[in-house]
Amino acid sequence: MAAQIGPDGTRLTELAERAQVTKQTAGFLVDQLERAGYVERVPDPSDGRARLVWLSERGRTMAETGNRVSARIEAEWAAHLGERRMAQLRDALTRLREITDPYA
Repeated sequence: MAAQIGPDGTRLTELAERAQVTKQTAGFLVDQLERAGYVERVPDPSDGRARLVWLSERGRTMAETGNRVSARIEAEWAAHLGERRMAQLRDALTRLREITDPYA
């Protein structure tokens, strides 16, 4: 769920849509992330009735750590596969995501 949060915050309904879950499920997950200190809810400046979900400092640190780990894994796979085959793997995975993820 946290990976779906945009840099300028994201509304709960949009998070639910991106994650393909109900608004209630998204709310439950965001509640847990908020209690753990990974996200904050703030008023939406464009609509006073709505709230945005933002990554907190702790959440941004978690996301940065995840990005570093992903980069290390990619580098390891590229070392095993070689650049050409790694590019083919990336292309195949991108294509699969386009086919299977309606929100891609």
